[in-house]
Amino acid sequence: MMKKSLLFTLLMGVLFSLGSCVSKKEFTRLQSDYNNVQSLYHQSQVDLATSRAQAKSLEERLEDARRENAELKRQYAALQGSLDKSLLQNNQGSINISKLVDEINASNKYIKQLVEAKSKSDSLNLVLSNNLTRSLSRDELQEVDVKVLKGVVYVSLADNMLYRSGSYEINDRAKTTLSKISKILSDYKDFEVLVEGNTDNVPISRPNIRNNWDLSALRASSVVQMLQNEFGIAPNRLSAAGRGEYNPVSTNDTELGRQRNRRTQIIITPKLDQFLDLIDKAPETK
Repeated sequence: MMKKSLLFTLLMGVLFSLGSCVSKKEFTRLQSDYNNVQSLYHQSQVDLATSRAQAKSLEERLEDARRENAELKRQYAALQGSLDKSLLQNNQGSINISKLVDEINASNKYIKQLVEAKSKSDSLNLVLSNNLTRSLSRDELQEVDVKVLKGVVYVSLADNMLYRSGSYEINDRAKTTLSKISKILSDYKDFEVLVEGNTDNVPISRPNIRNNWDLSALRASSVVQMLQNEFGIAPNRLSAAGRGEYNPVSTNDTELGRQRNRRTQIIITPKLDQFLDLIDKAPETK
């Protein structure tokens, strides 16, 4: 502002000093030029202030743009990390699914083998049961019960058709029945034979027989030894067991019930080697 006043004073001094030398017209022209210069100077100041304001605004906008760019880079890096993690998990998931499918296929194959083995065993048991039934006479079937239960063939013989009362000696009539059963057993050499003695709960006291445990075990042993010694069944297929009065199939409160409980069972089972081999080959799963 001081520069502007000084310039104005100098110009006016020059004009007055030249007033005597220049015409009024020339003075008017000079005055007009001065006004123009003054106007241009003022405009230049305004333009300079505007330019400075615009420059500051551009700098602020540039700084905002830089911050936005940095934030976008950060978000991009985060998204890339999430994508990489998802791809890794997806690949791992694909591997796990593939392993699971393989395990399911192996399990299905194993189950199929078990089912086939079980079906084969059931078929053999059914044929064995039918052969036993057909080999016995009608009278014998009145005192011998043949059935298949849970993959096992049970031949239940009544006490009064096998032994003398209170004894473990096998009578002659029973030998005929046991010979028929032995003939079928000889045809099925892969089956194991368990002979199981059972009694009622009536106490017994005989020489060398202390109780029903003894009686049931001795009766089972008598049948096993007859199967071996008289009918040639391999002893490594045979087992004898006594269960005394503790495995009843009927009440001991009636004579008929006690009669049913006094029985000897020949339990015929397929050898478990095939099933045990399958169990050993069971697929491992995680």
